[in-house]
Amino acid sequence: MEEQKPPAARKSRLIVRLGSFLVSHSAFVSVICCVAGCIALLLLPVLAKNTYVSENALMPGSANPMFSNQDVLEANRFVKDIYEKRILKDGSGMEIARLIGKHMEDVGAEVYYHKFKYRNLRFHPLCFFSSTPRTAVLQNSSACTLNGVSPVGIIRAPRGDGKESVVLVTPYNSENIKLNEALSLGLAYSVFSLLSRVVWLAKDIVWLAADSRYGEYTSVASWLKDYHNPTFSSDSGKIGIEMCFEKTENHVEDESSFDGAAYDDFKRAGTMAAALVVKVTDKERSERDRVDIYAEASNGQMPNLDLINIVHYLAVHRQGLHVRVGTFGFLLNSALLKHVGKTLQRLTRLAESLNPGWKLGVNSADFVEGTATLASSMYYQALGVPTGPHGAFRDFQIDAITMELSPRTSLTNDNGISSFLLRGGRLIEGVIRSVNNLLEKFHQSFFLYFLTAPNKFVSVGVYMIAFALLVAPLPMVAAALFSSTANARSLTAVSNSKPTNSKPVTRSGSWNWLHSAKLVFLVHLWALIVSLLPYFISQVPRTNSTTNMLSWSLSSLLILYLLTRLTKSYVEGYQWEVLKSVMIAAASIGLSLMSIINFSTAQVGSILLVPMCLMVRPLKQPIQVPFFPAALLKILNILLAVVAFPPASLAILKGCLRGFESINIGDFWEWSEFLWVWNSATYLFVALVHLPCWYLCVHILLHN
Repeated sequence: MEEQKPPAARKSRLIVRLGSFLVSHSAFVSVICCVAGCIALLLLPVLAKNTYVSENALMPGSANPMFSNQDVLEANRFVKDIYEKRILKDGSGMEIARLIGKHMEDVGAEVYYHKFKYRNLRFHPLCFFSSTPRTAVLQNSSACTLNGVSPVGIIRAPRGDGKESVVLVTPYNSENIKLNEALSLGLAYSVFSLLSRVVWLAKDIVWLAADSRYGEYTSVASWLKDYHNPTFSSDSGKIGIEMCFEKTENHVEDESSFDGAAYDDFKRAGTMAAALVVKVTDKERSERDRVDIYAEASNGQMPNLDLINIVHYLAVHRQGLHVRVGTFGFLLNSALLKHVGKTLQRLTRLAESLNPGWKLGVNSADFVEGTATLASSMYYQALGVPTGPHGAFRDFQIDAITMELSPRTSLTNDNGISSFLLRGGRLIEGVIRSVNNLLEKFHQSFFLYFLTAPNKFVSVGVYMIAFALLVAPLPMVAAALFSSTANARSLTAVSNSKPTNSKPVTRSGSWNWLHSAKLVFLVHLWALIVSLLPYFISQVPRTNSTTNMLSWSLSSLLILYLLTRLTKSYVEGYQWEVLKSVMIAAASIGLSLMSIINFSTAQVGSILLVPMCLMVRPLKQPIQVPFFPAALLKILNILLAVVAFPPASLAILKGCLRGFESINIGDFWEWSEFLWVWNSATYLFVALVHLPCWYLCVHILLHN
């Protein structure tokens, strides 16, 4: 009687058989997975769910707003005072800072003035591999220029213990303040004044009037660094050892008006529960007052979705505002997307007619708008650069968003602006009141998500399916290529062995993959050197982006030539199938690691890398298929090799968006430089994963 195997053994044999089947049919499985991954990516707007407030303690809209017309009058008076100071040309920047600080003191807040030094950010290779946030690079740079002053006011909560706070940020250009910035300050002041009188406040309120003459991000990031990394100095004119506040004649006069301790004392208000950046803009007119939400931070980080949910709920259901998130406008008019949307609409209606229980209703217009919003969300996350000063808070794991309030009327229309300020003030009050109700940090809702509309999102459990389907063929094809070459070597060794030879057949050829691994390692070493070259090229004075790009390209080619000549004897004897197998394994590891750091970058990279890695083969090798499919495969290989080259990809994208006449040789250098100063991990992915994979694919294409 045959002995029955335990369940674990049967399960392991089933897994082995499944793996063998996938490897033996890797070509068919790869086509199925790639097609399914593209379809799943296209259907993400359809699979989006409605947003909802997960944290019950937030209770948005549960209390009637206290912000009234009297507060609007205070805001208007504050704006008028700012414009009177603006007319005084001499020292207008310091006068406005003094005015803001005085109004903070009048409502009973603790006031101090944060001085910061603007420093030109420069590329440094080690900043990518350190855990120090980007603000440290800003502070420690040696290129010091002028300074800025940001008034800061703190309201101590009557029902709090000083351990938590909520931050309100209003950027303004102190050198040339505009009407919309004055309205932002007036709106923030009226809300700040109201919060100083309420009795329900349980968290301290910090109002930062950020001096944005050198950029909105710079002043906020500098203040946050000093807030979380206190420094001490005996010099009375400085805040911290690193602060170099050069006193000119005007500055000496300005400082004499301030309280001497206001510069030295850096007051704090506990852990920041959330931060709101409020800006009034005058961009485009709409039928209703509008609020635009910006949430993307560095390297694809997003705030807790509940923070966006309460803003959307209060804006739409309490204040009647129109809410928008980032959208690619050119996709809204795409004929292809409209055709796909209409096709999906017909298919879902047919499915619902067959089974009314299937609620798959898809509207063509909603699909187009959702796709445009999803593309914008993925693009800005993949870029790895924050879309506003709120990104500085995410470096310290603080949930923050930027709210841009846009009125439907002109900023000079007094009646329209008063109604707009009333709605905006009540919205800010409601958001702060909801955050004030929190007993712990934001944790209930999602941190990994894509927005397809202000009230629709795609969670990580859904959008990971498309990426997993695209990347799944890579390890299978790598295993199939390696096993096929190993079997071919074994058969060749057996057929060449003599029948009279009694010794077993040696299989030293099974280690031939080491030759391919050496070449892959060499190419990645070259890519690492190429990624560090900009640090040295940027030291050359009086150069532009075109000459820097040419220097970068020529230096990279020269280094590659020298490496191949010096290591030629170490990388000979490889087969293109084994080289492709090792290359695919390296690309699979790189994409998987990047999906943890910045999923959007990995998703966009997989769309370019996976088809190129799977289809690449030597152009000179004959293919045992009819002429037309063989010619089509070669054309696709050449096309993918051209499109997947990083500078070519950027040029094609820019040409499609802005016209091909706008393309310049130095565009890729400027784009890379933009990623350097923001420490974007996308630069590392392009340099250390995408570029070596592209070169190895071209190497295989040209293989004899």
